[in-house]
Amino acid sequence: MNNFTQLIAPNLNNYIILCSILFTIGVLGVLIRKNIIIIFMSIELMLNSINLLLTAFSVHHGESSGQVFVFFIMAVAAAEITVGLAILVMIYRNTGSVNIESLKNLKW
Repeated sequence: MNNFTQLIAPNLNNYIILCSILFTIGVLGVLIRKNIIIIFMSIELMLNSINLLLTAFSVHHGESSGQVFVFFIMAVAAAEITVGLAILVMIYRNTGSVNIESLKNLKW
């Protein structure tokens, strides 16, 4: 490789930093936001940052086991979104809002 490709080629530390930033943004989105849809998007952002990091480690070590875990995480994320959106539709039907604060009215 010439010097230019070595300069722009991402190494494992860059992936770790990027995934840490993405995961932190996802955690902050879950903790700060009150809209259920944005909370689901933040959870998906956290799962995708984990997928990216697993793929980077898998490529770095020359194994495919990390990429297999990515497929399992994607299947779990799809099931989580399906169940979450079904719950979201029922909450919207009962309260008329997708705000977390409106769930206080659903107490006994």
